[in-house]
Amino acid sequence: MITRRPPRATPVTAPLALTTVLLALLGMFGPFSIDAAFPAFQEMGEDFAASEASMQLVVSAYLGAFAVMSLFHGPLSDAVGRKPVMVTGAAVYALASIGCALSPSLPVLLAFRVLQGMSAGAGTIVSRTVVRDLFEGARAQRLMATIAMIFGISPALAPIIGGWLLLSGPWPLVFWFLCGFGAFIAIAVLVLLPESHPPERRTPVDVRSILGGVMAVARMRRFQVLSAASAFSFAGQFLYIGAAPIFVVSLLGKGAQDFWVFFVPMVSGMILGSFTNSRLAGRVSGDRLIVSGQAVALTGAIVGLGLALLPATAELPWAVVGPTAIAFGTGISLPVYQLALLDAVPHARGTAASVSTFVMLLLNATLTAVVVPIAATSLAGLAATSLGLLALGIALFHLYRRSARPPRTVPVQPLVPEVT
Repeated sequence: MITRRPPRATPVTAPLALTTVLLALLGMFGPFSIDAAFPAFQEMGEDFAASEASMQLVVSAYLGAFAVMSLFHGPLSDAVGRKPVMVTGAAVYALASIGCALSPSLPVLLAFRVLQGMSAGAGTIVSRTVVRDLFEGARAQRLMATIAMIFGISPALAPIIGGWLLLSGPWPLVFWFLCGFGAFIAIAVLVLLPESHPPERRTPVDVRSILGGVMAVARMRRFQVLSAASAFSFAGQFLYIGAAPIFVVSLLGKGAQDFWVFFVPMVSGMILGSFTNSRLAGRVSGDRLIVSGQAVALTGAIVGLGLALLPATAELPWAVVGPTAIAFGTGISLPVYQLALLDAVPHARGTAASVSTFVMLLLNATLTAVVVPIAATSLAGLAATSLGLLALGIALFHLYRRSARPPRTVPVQPLVPEVT
């Protein structure tokens, strides 16, 4: 029996500029949660008598919890609406930040970082589905790229704010700032952002069906390959982000207020890449934009490795040339990746966003906890590892494209009668 899908209701929308800014702010939970704390790592480590490797757990605990809970934020938004999930997540995030600020030891801090990670994805993941709820085609791509440009400021802004806060007081000030950010977002979404997922399009609130939907999407072979391609393509850039405390302080010999020397160029590259994507939306196909962006990122990774291997260029400003070029290429391809993943499961975009985010965050948590301490022993080690991750992402994307092509038909040879 075939059931007809109800006609799509046109959601009530806020002014486009306001919607764009709010969606970009929702995406900033991730960079602010990770990057704002980087300048405080040395002071936190001294207070807790923790090693450099142990302090990496402050990032990986957050990312691991974010990854696990990301499987549920999207399906929950499919069931109860986008707005309730985003508001609740931001409010819980604010409370978790208070716990971080008051933590007396590293294990307690890690516990509240887990709670931060579990709640932060509500804004970061669900905001992407709002874009696809409201817009289609080239317009959706332009909006996603514009959001990426605004969002791109946060990785540079967050460590600068963190450094300024440390000039005013001890490291808990960073988490009091994050508490205020979460509370502001919760109120802004509640008051200003309309609901984009109307009741007639929602799925039943049932844990079994939610888990079944997640497993169904996760088992889709082509979706698996596309998710992995997106995750490894971004991992080449995220490796440097996750290694920022070691990269800036230990390898480049800078201080807590100097993270801008890395983040400002890298974020400028990301914003420029997103701007390029926006200008080419509707003119160049999505596949070509991804391939072009990956080519730029791969070239940047190769140049970065070459500069890191030469003693004369293994220092600033040359050390940030590779990461900046990688960010530029990632900015070109990432908005298209995000839309392609949502469109791969059009009947459950929230679930698609959750599963793809889970894959990316699980990889990023592994990078910060396991790969960074090994790779970040030298500039060349970081550059070589970044190059390998990018190469793997490119290979996976071409595998995905090959699986999308229709199989070639072999021409049938005409039968020739036998001569007896």
